[in-house]
Amino acid sequence: MTAGWLWVLHFGFALAAAAGALAVALRRQPAVEPPAPAPPAPEGRRWTRKALEALLELGTAAAPSDAAVAGLRARLAAAGYRHPAAPELFHGIRLAAAAVAAVLLAAASLWQGTGMAGALLAGVCGAGAGFLLPGRVLEARRQARINRIHRALPSALDLMVLSVEAGQSLDVALAETSRELRWIHPELAAEFGQVQLEIRAGRHRAEVLAELGRRTGSAELKKLAVVLIDSDRFGTSLAPALRTHARFLRTRRRQMAQEAARKLGVKLIFPVFFLIMPSVFVVTLGPAVLAFLDAMETFFTP
Repeated sequence: MTAGWLWVLHFGFALAAAAGALAVALRRQPAVEPPAPAPPAPEGRRWTRKALEALLELGTAAAPSDAAVAGLRARLAAAGYRHPAAPELFHGIRLAAAAVAAVLLAAASLWQGTGMAGALLAGVCGAGAGFLLPGRVLEARRQARINRIHRALPSALDLMVLSVEAGQSLDVALAETSRELRWIHPELAAEFGQVQLEIRAGRHRAEVLAELGRRTGSAELKKLAVVLIDSDRFGTSLAPALRTHARFLRTRRRQMAQEAARKLGVKLIFPVFFLIMPSVFVVTLGPAVLAFLDAMETFFTP
């Protein structure tokens, strides 16, 4: 056997050994299972999504005028609801609340036996109350959000002063303040983040800052926007202006707390006079009055 045949046999043996080892490895490798299907959505979440879709369709079908939608969108944005479909969804909630309240009050009136006229009147009153109730809730949430923003402003201004004094620009200071406050004061952090995104998108800084005060409906944010715009326009130092404004906000909060404390005595007059004093009179003068009546009864009895 020549050397060539020996090389051919050696190569074939090596190839067969490699093929056998590959076959054994493939046989021992576990079969790849197909990916498990995604778990179905929970039943409660599915019904919530269907209810929201129904309310959205109802609000879209009976949408108010464009001017009313614009005003409602501004109120929703001030309360923190900035989804594009928020006005239609809110209008659907108002209509659904009016219908539910009307049906419940009319049914209660019929159950009390007031007749069809009473049921109709109760249904009309319920529809009006149900239609106005979401607006009151929205206004309360808007005011609560504004109050949380006001409480967060002094701390945010302190952080901005530190960033500006460290040599950072106003845009970077807003970004850093938003990042530091995102867990403690998420409302103000979201507003500062919105300002930063709009500036990055190419809008003028003065226009974005003015929109910040109008969007939130906060008087303190409007004052802060004026301070930032004036500092940017006239080229004055920003850190002293922010420090002075933060001191002004803290002084104003302390004065408001003192004013509320001084008003407390005046506000307690009516509960004390109409609720506590009658009880005190009954407890202290009641036995004396009863004894006096018994004495007078024995005096005039023959």
